[in-house]
Amino acid sequence: MKSNIVIYSVLAVYFFVIATLYTVWHMIAYNGEVEWAGSLAVAGSGFLALFYVGYLTLNYRKQGGQLLEDQAEADIDDADPEIGEFSPWSWWPLLLAFGIAVVTLGLCINGYWLAFYGGPIALLGVVGLIFEYYRGNFAR
Repeated sequence: MKSNIVIYSVLAVYFFVIATLYTVWHMIAYNGEVEWAGSLAVAGSGFLALFYVGYLTLNYRKQGGQLLEDQAEADIDDADPEIGEFSPWSWWPLLLAFGIAVVTLGLCINGYWLAFYGGPIALLGVVGLIFEYYRGNFAR
């Protein structure tokens, strides 16, 4: 985690230096005009990197030491958490993705009627995914 803090600190400094150079270069090239969109976007990237550095620093202090990933003698899978159980044979995520795609397409093209057709499909996909192990061969 300490290496991540250093990397994102360097990245934040880099973004702030680039934002300054970008702003000065644009002011020199365009008679003192500031190009706000690009300058604030690059500086905002620096602030986002600083937020991440702050989060990692506070988290590192709270944990009080090195993580298993930070130790040189640790194996790759020492800190591998249990992510959960996933069904490789399930068709419900495909139906859910199709329903969300139809809703998104309807909202993008101002076809709200299409979003109303995609909503129940997405809802059916969510319910099917949640209750997949509730009945049948795979019930628990």
